[in-house]
Amino acid sequence: MTLTHRQPLGLDDVVVVDCDVHVDDPPQALAPYVDMPWRRSLELLGRAPQRYLDIPGYAPTLNIDPPVPDRSVSTRSVHTARQMREELDELSVDLGVLFPDNLLRIAVFPQADYAAALGRAYNAWLADVWVQRERGLYGAVLAVPQDPRDAAAQIRRYGADDGFVGVYLPVAGLRPLWGERCYDPIFEAAEEMGLPVMLHSVGLIHPNFPFNLDHMTSRLVRHPIQHEFALMANLFTMIGSGVPVRYPDLDIVFTEGGVSWVPFVMWRLDKEFAENPTGAPLLERPPSSYVKQMYFCTQPVEEPERPRDLAAMIDLFDGRAQVLFASDWPHHDFDHPRKVLHMPFDADLKRKIMGENALRLLKLPAPVPV
Repeated sequence: MTLTHRQPLGLDDVVVVDCDVHVDDPPQALAPYVDMPWRRSLELLGRAPQRYLDIPGYAPTLNIDPPVPDRSVSTRSVHTARQMREELDELSVDLGVLFPDNLLRIAVFPQADYAAALGRAYNAWLADVWVQRERGLYGAVLAVPQDPRDAAAQIRRYGADDGFVGVYLPVAGLRPLWGERCYDPIFEAAEEMGLPVMLHSVGLIHPNFPFNLDHMTSRLVRHPIQHEFALMANLFTMIGSGVPVRYPDLDIVFTEGGVSWVPFVMWRLDKEFAENPTGAPLLERPPSSYVKQMYFCTQPVEEPERPRDLAAMIDLFDGRAQVLFASDWPHHDFDHPRKVLHMPFDADLKRKIMGENALRLLKLPAPVPV
């Protein structure tokens, strides 16, 4: 059927690449893949009672909110690749990029050896159990920030596998932030392997900025700081240390923060650079020119009172080729592809956001219609 300009696109008319879906990664699943002596730790944790994203020594958290009957946040996980494929089919998602659940909080561990062992185990487990190109399930190599050289070795190892299409950079509880020079081995390896780095945050209360939120009494306030503010802070440091200049072929992706904050960051950095260019001496152009080359995922997609304002917002940072669809499946605040597809974007922009931009970035072939 030939579409006319009056016919709205449906999910069957576009390729849908989901740049953020989450696998269930309990400690007992990773235990066979982890080095001693940490294997015994994961085996012990696997026998202990577990709550959603709340496992001491594995997915640490501080829950300071009192429970409210009938208003608690729903929790759900996907346990197998088969289940993931079936559920993505129900969402009309063709291809998905896999991220962890529990190990979203891996950056908080002070023991570098333990964190690195977890990262190696997760990558091996993901490759063995979850990454299945024939099912459209692709992995992101977990780069453990506590041991950048070991993380670089993992990127080179799994980056040679066509099933891995990106590098996952944890953000929650991270110290120092990703702009610091100590992480150069990770960026060097990612650029060498042609893999984009994908920053991903999660809710957390922790002493490290900007997660030191124990004094804030409302999740309504904490949640955007834990996600959007954390991504912004890391972007600031990456621009300040000249990451885009030092690694000009490295693609940088910001996941689970929406897009509405991007123009603010771009304009604010340009103003600071104009007043004090020596503050970022490696930059060869205004910061906005580098931000415009980065990628930003839709989830949680903004829903302004005037929906067309979101299209205008994307145009403010020349984002037609830089915005990627993400659902955050199966988390409680996931975005169904219909939510983005029904935005008042033109057909070309819808096709780009829903899948074409991601296919180009991740170097993936378009799926063949069945």
